[in-house]
This record gives sequence, structure tokens and C-alpha cells, in this order.
Amino acid sequence: MQRIRVLVVDDHRIFAESLAAALAAEPDVEVTAAGSAPAALRCLERAASDGRRFDVALIDADLTAPAAGASTAAGVSLNGANGQLAAVLSRDGADGGVPAATAVVHGAGAEILSNKPVLPGTSGADVKPGGIPLVGRLRSEHPAVRTVMLAERDDPRQAAAALQAGAGGWVAKDCSLSRLLQVIRGVLKDETHLSPALLTGVLKELTASRKHRTESERLVEALTPREREVLRCMVAGLGRKAVAERLYLSPHTVRTHMQNVLGKLGVHSTLAAVALARRAGVGPVDLEATAAH
Repeated sequence: MQRIRVLVVDDHRIFAESLAAALAAEPDVEVTAAGSAPAALRCLERAASDGRRFDVALIDADLTAPAAGASTAAGVSLNGANGQLAAVLSRDGADGGVPAATAVVHGAGAEILSNKPVLPGTSGADVKPGGIPLVGRLRSEHPAVRTVMLAERDDPRQAAAALQAGAGGWVAKDCSLSRLLQVIRGVLKDETHLSPALLTGVLKELTASRKHRTESERLVEALTPREREVLRCMVAGLGRKAVAERLYLSPHTVRTHMQNVLGKLGVHSTLAAVALARRAGVGPVDLEATAAH
């Protein structure tokens, strides 16, 4: 029997340990719990080096950095208050069956949901990071690991941002164990899972995000090749002098190029230009390659 290796990432220790214990009771599931993003990354790196990669990471949507000296939740013991929470996690629907916990998206909706740019963000609006940066990091460094967000509330904007970052689903923390297992097994088959109540809102957010991305791409395409080079340097955080040295131009010429970039993109600051560039998929210049030369 092939086992599914699951990593629970949540800085609420009781919840993390309880969830790990509930999942570990399944004969085909092996679970580890981590209490922070750095702890999760260490677990993933150790597992990869040992040839025992994780299959799915369940990440708290409101994940925060642990307090100094706080310990990482790593156990799967079940007792006391944990027992009560595990009972919530393991209950099924009142009718004895498995309730329809998630919407498995197919067709046109699936096409929108599967179009996930690397950088999170929706409709140009600020989104509370939570566990979303960790999802993007895992997608980049551990692409084989599927990720699912565990949330205390439904938030279409946050859920859309999570899906854009690479998550395969958004699941309520108080769902039944049966529901969660359904999602875990679903994302391993490249399914995208959302609650039915979230689906419409998330699709609207992703559609709006795609529209903003298309407009950003159109503006970037209007730049000259040299202006695009300058923009990539700006995305990398280089100042005018550093850009001049890299491109063998005078600082005055770089200043002119930067002003042209801002004007053509319709923005008034370098920060706004960089944000638009990222929406358009423009990456930074390779600074390491520069250093090598």
C-alpha cells in the first residue's frame, strides 16, 4: 500500500497535533507537524535529502512567525483537549454519508483556476499574506509537493491569491476528516478543491486578476528592448547607478530610460512600476550571472 506523506504547517500547536493525530490514524497516511514556515522548510529539505519526500502540505491560511523561543509542533499525540478537537475533525455528516465538502472544478472554471502565475496577488489589491508566501516558496523549491490551505473563514480574495500562488485547495479548519482526506487525495490527482460557497467569488477574483495581468502585459510590450532591460533591473531592486554599471550606460541615460518606463506604464513611482511588471510576469535580471562576469 502506497502511503501519503502529509506535512501539517500551523502555529496553533493543539490544532496541528490534533490534526496530525487524526490523519495518522488512516492506514495509508503518514503525518508530520511543523509550527512555522521555517520549520516546514527544514522538514521538506530533510525529507528530500533522505529520499522520503512529502506529498501534500496542509498550511494554515493565517500562518504567522512563531514567537522567540517557541517550540515547533512536531508530535502526533492525542489527549486532553486534543481529543475533543479530533472528534470534530473525524465526524461525518449527520446523514451518515460524506457531505459534499468541496467543489471539484472542471471545464472553463478549471482553466481559469489552473492558470496560476508564480507571484500571488489578485486584482492589484493587497492581500493578507498568511501562509500564501510559503505556498509560493514550496511551488518554487518543492514543486512535487501539493499544497492545501486550512482556513478559519471563507475569503474569496485570500483563496484566489492562494490558488494563484500554487495551492490546490482551500478548506475550512472545522471540516470533517473525511472531507479533508477527499481533498488530500484529490489534489494528488491535480484537482482544485474549493467550498461551493467560495467558488463564485474566487472565479470573479481570478477573472479580474487575469484582466489586470493582460493590461499589464500590453503596457510592458510597448516598451523598447532597452527599456525592458531597465525595467528588469528595477524589478531586481537596482538603483540608477547600479543599472548604469550593468548596462554600460551613463546615469543620465538610465534616468531618461526610467522616466520613459514610468511614462509608458502610466505610473508615478518605481515601486508602482515594479508591481505592474510583476503582474505582467516580468522577472528580475540575473544578478548572480552579472557577478560571475
